[in-house]
Amino acid sequence: MQPSISGAPFTEAECLLYIDTPLGPLEIKGNGQFISGVNFREQAGVSSEDVPPLLRECARQLREYFAGERLDFDLPLSQKGTDFQLGVWQKLCDIPYANTISYQQLANRINNPKSIRAVGTTNGRNQISIIVPCHRVIGSNGTLTGYAGGLWRKKWLLEHENKVKHGSQTLF
Repeated sequence: MQPSISGAPFTEAECLLYIDTPLGPLEIKGNGQFISGVNFREQAGVSSEDVPPLLRECARQLREYFAGERLDFDLPLSQKGTDFQLGVWQKLCDIPYANTISYQQLANRINNPKSIRAVGTTNGRNQISIIVPCHRVIGSNGTLTGYAGGLWRKKWLLEHENKVKHGSQTLF
């Protein structure tokens, strides 16, 4: 099941949970209702004292992803954004594991082929890395372009997914 992006307002205070990954510390942000952020950090911060079960479940699913045991996520998500942004982020969730599409293809999928720059900007503003798989969007010529967590992480994520799904290691 692919996650669904909601722009629902938060009614509880957000908490933070940090986990170690092969790509460095990952910060999970959310509350008991929604996950609102999954972002790489250069160093781990301090996790909140009372971490809701939903954040612990998100951490479990992310660990399974990194272990090659999970291909998709089943978590309630919420990001603040315009209707356009929410639509782009939802379409990101439709990109299958170990597949890539171009920014132009993503613009076409939202039925707005001229919005390629806005799609790229929105992709870069995604606050729920990996789960909303913005790393699966590449340049029209097949090159890796833009990733808030760094291109080396984007490359690693794509190679990891390819290895898990197809048993090979090199994409680029």
